[in-house]
Amino acid sequence: MPNTNLVIVPTYNEIENITQLLLKLTEQVKDADILVVDDSSPDGTAQAVEVTAKTHPQIHLLSRLKKDGLAGAYLAGFRWGLERHYERFVQMDADFSHSPADVPRLLQALGTYDQAMGSRYIKGGSTSGWTLPRIFISRGGNLYAKTVLNLPYSDLTGGFNAHRRKVLETIGLNEITSRGYAFQVELKYRTFKMGFTQIEIPILFENRRLGVSKMSQDIVKEAAFKVLQLRQLNLR
Repeated sequence: MPNTNLVIVPTYNEIENITQLLLKLTEQVKDADILVVDDSSPDGTAQAVEVTAKTHPQIHLLSRLKKDGLAGAYLAGFRWGLERHYERFVQMDADFSHSPADVPRLLQALGTYDQAMGSRYIKGGSTSGWTLPRIFISRGGNLYAKTVLNLPYSDLTGGFNAHRRKVLETIGLNEITSRGYAFQVELKYRTFKMGFTQIEIPILFENRRLGVSKMSQDIVKEAAFKVLQLRQLNLR
């Protein structure tokens, strides 16, 4: 019987992490397929995925022609999974900041809720290895989004989330224009406004072990501006 769960992992220059991450995922989540969405990484990330997939048939690779950002990778992954009739979708980073051991908890929550959000800022959640400026930016950004959009959740910018198929089919993937952290906020905001059930699941977010962070000032600025735009969306 084919798996109905899909874990989507976007990558760009993650050669130092991807093989070990995939192996950990296959150990921790035996009832899910894994889709790596790679933006033509020049460091050989896609080739490493292909090698691992030869002995692990649940691993799949979607290669895109150029670097097009996190949001574009996830949207491509969602569409790939919807076309292949998966029922539950998990989105997570490739750098071990999201623990493979937490994926089953998110999937389990989808037995009751339509969307499960990995949260650093509820009881039981935390971060590790962050500088004070990064903590300030993250907590401030989440408080800002929560206040502007009048949402009851504590971690709107987090990228470790799970969705039932009907959420992705309903919230208007083709209408999403956000990028960076604002993409995560828009996914959750659209889900909330459409009346789906949501829950925050506490997670530990660890600073990446290897490789270079993709965060930039432009991403932070875009998120702040986009949150104001989201308030104008007419969703039912």
